[in-house]
Amino acid sequence: MYASHMHSDHSQEVACGRRFAFGKNWRRFLATVSAERVSGAEQALSGMLGDIRGRTFLDVGCGAGLSSLAAHRLGADVQGFDFDPESVACATELQRRFGCSWPVQEGSALDVAFLRRLGTFDIVYSWGVLHHTGAMWQALENMVSLVRPNGTLFISIYNDQGWTSKAWKSVKQLYNRSDLLKPVIVAAAFVLLRVPAVARDTFTLGNPLATLTGRKRGMSSWHDLLD
Repeated sequence: MYASHMHSDHSQEVACGRRFAFGKNWRRFLATVSAERVSGAEQALSGMLGDIRGRTFLDVGCGAGLSSLAAHRLGADVQGFDFDPESVACATELQRRFGCSWPVQEGSALDVAFLRRLGTFDIVYSWGVLHHTGAMWQALENMVSLVRPNGTLFISIYNDQGWTSKAWKSVKQLYNRSDLLKPVIVAAAFVLLRVPAVARDTFTLGNPLATLTGRKRGMSSWHDLLD
């Protein structure tokens, strides 16, 4: 009942242009996931959190499950959830591909009853998620309640850049609402965000593709751009 209700809410929000279809983007990203990407994700996670062996780890808004996989391979006791049912399916597929398993389910960072059922964790991890809930401060407060005493809350959220943030919000809303304009918006974003990096990398590193092919946290520059 709960998962079905969540699925309905998500589908409706995507259909009316209120929400980006993260799961579809993650599905395309899965085709690029290699042992090298997973290794990069492990290195990034251990660099940020240190030794997490034996610690309980909650991946909030787990997306394709790459961070969950990295934490699992680093020895943590992992759980994950995501509001997008297709993201949950991606994380399940990633488990199958790499021959491992951890609990992953549909759920919202704003659903207090759902969160209460999860319990508490040594590490609550949420990268680039809470600002997408529409109620970031409430979501953040909810996350705090999931952290055990002396535990760690590790989050990444957008910073407020004033008019620049407002402009990007409008661009993203337009992208979600107009299928016809999606290619135009992506092309413009590529020119604005990636071309300067190509020029910089060409002159400073002698490699114009350094940023485009870089794999910070095991991620993909192209799929990050679409996100």
